[in-house]
Amino acid sequence: MIRVKICGITRDSDAELAVQLGAHAIGFIFYLKSPRYLPIEKAREIRQKLPPFVNVVGVFVDEDPQTIKEIAKLVSLDFIQLHGKESPWVCEKFFPRVIKAFRIKDEKDLQKIPDYKGKVSAILLDTYVKGELGGTGRVFDWRLAIKAKKFGIPIILAGGLNPHNVVSAVKSVSPYAIDLSSGIEIAPGVKHPFLLKELFKNLKGL
Repeated sequence: MIRVKICGITRDSDAELAVQLGAHAIGFIFYLKSPRYLPIEKAREIRQKLPPFVNVVGVFVDEDPQTIKEIAKLVSLDFIQLHGKESPWVCEKFFPRVIKAFRIKDEKDLQKIPDYKGKVSAILLDTYVKGELGGTGRVFDWRLAIKAKKFGIPIILAGGLNPHNVVSAVKSVSPYAIDLSSGIEIAPGVKHPFLLKELFKNLKGL
């Protein structure tokens, strides 16, 4: 099965179900302005209940690198995901355990990606929506993801994925991994058990 990250986790039960169903990674958002923001203490609590071999990713937006390192240590994060305007040099501080997210509007936005080669382990491609930083539910243009593969950096596909379109997305793009949040929610940060189950049922064999 394709690698799957369930992002925007805020509840123990959602993390537990996602892992039971086969999630390879879960994401905690440490950005105060996000509706899926997770306090550090709650993140630690959920983290401690996870079984081995499940990666925990911390999502940050233009945060001070030292603060990121402190939170990463407190929560025992496996990977850092940078979702703001972080430069290649900032990303390099966390290499190799770092993912850089890009909000892509059109093909021109792909031109900045090569600067990050060798400084990040993967890139996450998300839909550009003015004033929003992920979790919008807007479907990403998969043709742009296919074009981004030429840069030779593993691609994590995000942007409006849900149980109904995820198989087509994976077959079209063949990404390294996929990242879902709003497409499996009842409300921001609250995952829908039925949608989670449908997701992994549909992904079997991919």
